[in-house]
Amino acid sequence: MASKEMSRRVTAMQEEKKKLLAKIAYLYYVEEKTQNEISKELNIYRTTISRMLKLAQTEGIVKIQIEGINSEIFSLEQYVKRKYQLKQLELVPMEQGDTNEEKDRRLSQAAGYFIKRNIEANTIIGVSWGATLGNAISCIENRRIENTTVVPIVGGPSHINSQFHVNTLVYELARKFNGKSVFVNATVVQETKKLKNGIFESKYFEELKAYWQRLDTAIVGIGGPLSLKKSQWRDLLTEEDIEELKLREAIGDCCCRFFDRDGKILTGSLYERTIGLDLTELAKVPNAIGIARGKAKARAILAMLKRGYIHSLVTDQETILEVLRFDKDTAFLSD
Repeated sequence: MASKEMSRRVTAMQEEKKKLLAKIAYLYYVEEKTQNEISKELNIYRTTISRMLKLAQTEGIVKIQIEGINSEIFSLEQYVKRKYQLKQLELVPMEQGDTNEEKDRRLSQAAGYFIKRNIEANTIIGVSWGATLGNAISCIENRRIENTTVVPIVGGPSHINSQFHVNTLVYELARKFNGKSVFVNATVVQETKKLKNGIFESKYFEELKAYWQRLDTAIVGIGGPLSLKKSQWRDLLTEEDIEELKLREAIGDCCCRFFDRDGKILTGSLYERTIGLDLTELAKVPNAIGIARGKAKARAILAMLKRGYIHSLVTDQETILEVLRFDKDTAFLSD
């Protein structure tokens, strides 16, 4: 069983590397970008770009046209990246007949590879939590990176939903990179504003708040509408919270902060009782990476993109096409 899992991971990693070779070739030969431009866009050393372009030729990926990978997805990536002014966009191609479980698995593999590629030495990484992030982190191959610190940017879940506790994800990501972990010892939603403020202003919380001001990278999930049943923390909401969010037409959340279809943060009682990085602060992080998929989350992803809360996105092809549909953009939509 272990050998099968190892074989599957090796195959997945080979596929991601092949896709990266094809993407670099597309940007260089079709988009006619310089190696320096590609280096900055993909966060890869220019010397590595040069080596990978030669490897793409050696392996037959570059001929008259790009082979082995449908280059249409790169065209879609470039279009969406420019439209929403993203630093990076990683799209997982659609495969006919894929189940939701297979789509989730393929997104996790792509996200894990993307995270590993984008973490550099001497960086502070903030992490939110949830199943999508947990599965992505589990797909990351160990890589020693000098002087990395991983911190939570939200409080923890209730004791009922602790499978993807933010501290677990922080520990695992730090372990993969041989870095330092900092933990949070507070539930994300407190009973009262006074309790939340007491924790947030306490001496114990000073270290964490200081790290929040110095984040280099943030890795976050994006939650969909209240009707979605999968959640690792929404059991902490009261009936009054849920009713208020429905009345104000909440369409999603990030860092446990709810927002409407325009990306406006829904402040109020719940907001004031929540321990988590504000989305306006998330937008100030040099590279805020969102990881999410599913048509039900398309409106939430669109709102995050339009408000500029995230700078990079890992999702799949069908999700981004749904985002464009909600944005009334038919450039890549079939009749």
